[in-house]
Amino acid sequence: MIPFVDLRAQYQAIRGEINDAIQGVLDSCQFTLGSEVAAFEREFAEYCGADIGVAVNTGTSALHLALLAAGIGRGDEVITVPFTFVATVSAVHYTGATPVFVDIDPHTLLMDVQQVEARITSRTRAIVPVHLYGQPVDMAPLLQLAHRHGLVVIEDACQAHGAEYMGRRAGSFGAMGCFSFYPGKNLGAYGEGGMVVTSDPALAHTLRMLRDWGAEKKYQHEIKGYNYRMDGIQGAVLRVKLRHLERWTETRRALAARYDAQLDAAGVARPRVRPDCRHVFHIYALRTGDRQRWQDGLQAQGIQTGIHYPTPVHLLPAFRDLGWHAGDLPHAEAAAREVLSLPLYADLGEAEVDQVAQAVAALAEQPAALAA
Repeated sequence: MIPFVDLRAQYQAIRGEINDAIQGVLDSCQFTLGSEVAAFEREFAEYCGADIGVAVNTGTSALHLALLAAGIGRGDEVITVPFTFVATVSAVHYTGATPVFVDIDPHTLLMDVQQVEARITSRTRAIVPVHLYGQPVDMAPLLQLAHRHGLVVIEDACQAHGAEYMGRRAGSFGAMGCFSFYPGKNLGAYGEGGMVVTSDPALAHTLRMLRDWGAEKKYQHEIKGYNYRMDGIQGAVLRVKLRHLERWTETRRALAARYDAQLDAAGVARPRVRPDCRHVFHIYALRTGDRQRWQDGLQAQGIQTGIHYPTPVHLLPAFRDLGWHAGDLPHAEAAAREVLSLPLYADLGEAEVDQVAQAVAALAEQPAALAA
């Protein structure tokens, strides 16, 4: 069996460091926020090229609070993409604002920046680009557009820890950048976790109050807030893992290049990697019009795969009330029908990559009609 992700192997490689870090929190009894979380906030913000980090309990909470800190609320519109995890759009919904979708670029599967201006109305207040799979959106023209229209840019970097655009880290371009530390992420907690990074002290101050019941100090609640604090154990675990992240990322990139070489030879389509980006390959996806057969064929050989994502958000029943229909965003809809994610993680062996690539190549060479 080649699992889609193997967190057990990762833990075994750093077991001593992790156990010591957790024991330190147990000894200190700083279970909510505390010194480990504060240290992780500093270290991860620096890693991202931002001045300040505000740790929270999930990536969804990071997006929610970033939007609130930017003043987004009922009656506002926020432009984003439908080809993303539902949390991106749910966070907009939580504020009372209306998500407005633009289609994706069919080659990269990222926000098609050229379509954004046509969606701007008098109610538009923010843009949320999603750095899908670990590759940043084309930020330069998007930031210029946002500046011209007076809009806030909040990066959904929940899959893009350490990704770069023109030599600069994801999360450092907009007013705020939002990250998830869900266990399967490139930098994952042992539970849930998230962070907003920013270089604006006023936004950071608001974010810190919002995550802790709107209080500046205990029992002094200045604004309506939430219980979105990060646990001390997660901060300690993430500090350990952050020290390994660059090595893990370079291993992911090398394994992705190994996949590329073999799948190129087999004519297997994948999302395009922009030459001005450092892709960190949270997800290694390919595209096929025969996805179910390929997924079944790989599973029969003991190879686990994933689909990120099978339904674009505008077609989910939960967001039917937004009024979008099949055919409105054709590139997102096509991607949702065709993408298939292969195993990729730092503890995956080269021989396993070769095994997966050869299995995919064999499926690609077999015509669907013959397979049936």
